[in-house]
Amino acid sequence: MPRRRDRAAPPPRKGGWDCRFANNTAANSWEQLSASIPNSVRAAWEFITADPRHRNKRQHPLRGRFARATANGMELPQWQYEVTGGGRIWYCIDDDKKTVWLTAVHTGHPKATE
Repeated sequence: MPRRRDRAAPPPRKGGWDCRFANNTAANSWEQLSASIPNSVRAAWEFITADPRHRNKRQHPLRGRFARATANGMELPQWQYEVTGGGRIWYCIDDDKKTVWLTAVHTGHPKATE
């Protein structure tokens, strides 16, 4: 079972971004979401690790109190990838380490943002 700071999925491509879990809850939720919709989660991983700052209707920065979060001991900008109509992946971007930290993985629409 993956844990905090473990790599999410395969290693990064040459020149790509590393993707790691910021906490155990994100790691466990990643496993649940991956089991239920594996193709969509794989596509999300591909988009996030290729260009974590790409903006479209599925991938965008979070706003307000969710705009920043702590990952690996640093406060970083937090983004969201909408995997499904309800499923979301929240992640922070660490430019110095070229790492995307998965901070939260929601199998349904996050209640906190309603």
